[in-house]
Amino acid sequence: MTTRQDCLLLDADDPLAALRAQFELPEGTIYLDGNSLGVLPRATAARVQQVITAEWGRDLIKSWNTAGWIDLPQRVGNKIARLVGARDNELVVADSTSVNLFKVLSAAAKIVGQASVGSAPQRRVIVSERTNFPTDLYIAESQCRELGWELELLDADAIGQRLNEDVALLMLTHVNYRTGRMHDMAGLTAQAHAAGVRVVWDLAHSAGAVPVDLHAAQADFAVGCGYKYLNGGPGAPAFVWVHPEHADSFWQPLAGWMGHAAPFEFTPGYRPAPGIARYLCGTPAVLSLAALECGVDTVLAAEPFGGMVALRAKSIALTELFADLIDERCAGSGLSVVSPREAAQRGSQVCLTHAGSEPDSAYAIVQALIARGVIGDFRAGDANADDILRFGFTPLYTRFVDVCDAVEHLRQVMTGGEWREARFNQRAAVT
Repeated sequence: MTTRQDCLLLDADDPLAALRAQFELPEGTIYLDGNSLGVLPRATAARVQQVITAEWGRDLIKSWNTAGWIDLPQRVGNKIARLVGARDNELVVADSTSVNLFKVLSAAAKIVGQASVGSAPQRRVIVSERTNFPTDLYIAESQCRELGWELELLDADAIGQRLNEDVALLMLTHVNYRTGRMHDMAGLTAQAHAAGVRVVWDLAHSAGAVPVDLHAAQADFAVGCGYKYLNGGPGAPAFVWVHPEHADSFWQPLAGWMGHAAPFEFTPGYRPAPGIARYLCGTPAVLSLAALECGVDTVLAAEPFGGMVALRAKSIALTELFADLIDERCAGSGLSVVSPREAAQRGSQVCLTHAGSEPDSAYAIVQALIARGVIGDFRAGDANADDILRFGFTPLYTRFVDVCDAVEHLRQVMTGGEWREARFNQRAAVT
């Protein structure tokens, strides 16, 4: 059995240990929710204060030029590109993941529509995973309603078999938000392309957590958020990437002034900017972009230590340790690991279910843990899926001893029955 001392020794030998000092981590808190909201980088408050007091407060509108505000979507985008296998000037930061998904689904539908002419098959189906993140499904549903298409939801293992001549688009989140299961991006993309299907990838639970190579996978489109493993802060802007072969093919539907070829010409007719710049829309959110840049820099700080490869190796070790300790120390409690045990199929999170008779037991267990200073989160199930206790492991700041201590707290919550207390069974607005 792995002991706490064993975990302390792992931390002492961790080549990434120094990266933890980049973050403001509350004393007495074990934070295992970086897959929902990353920890505050130490550099962020001073940087945002600089933007407020000097760039905005002193220099005012001049800062669009003197401080480079106007270039922030591309500058931060180029940094994120290094983490997801994109190239300079192929990825921009803008809007939210939902809005960016709407943009790329619309553009992808036009590309498919152009190919579906004459004797070519009429492709009118978007395929996605049944347990994909709901906002992705909602955006796809709205697109299908506008286009007269159909959204078809399948279990993960059935997706590959469904890709045929009536499917237009495959839309998947690379790492499933509920289970942590990670799709084979290159394999599924190749299978889709062989069937004439375009692919949209959501990297919300991948960027900054697992290695991604969009070009090697020959992906078509990708979106992702900035507030999870990129540590950009609550509501941080999202990003959008389009393969260069598609970037100039069509207008995206939100033809705002920042996506114009020359925004400050102020002409009445729209002329889209070349390449990825046309996927911008409105005025950049300068304060949020400044915070996001600090967050992305914390991930790039791992490059001298091996970058995403080293982060991934530690992520695998952390998640395997957590799953093994759950098996060892929480046996008989009704808790089960539902994330894949095979590392190649798992992102940087581990999810549990609880086989208790109480209907809200998973929620209550998470709340009891939070009261002890161990922060994970809860995701509700439905008629086809169990409630989930979800734990994210950010290798930049999560230690092996944190994993050990978190499982010990969980064991005590279960053996002592703390989670049955009434205060832990009252649902808050955000779960």
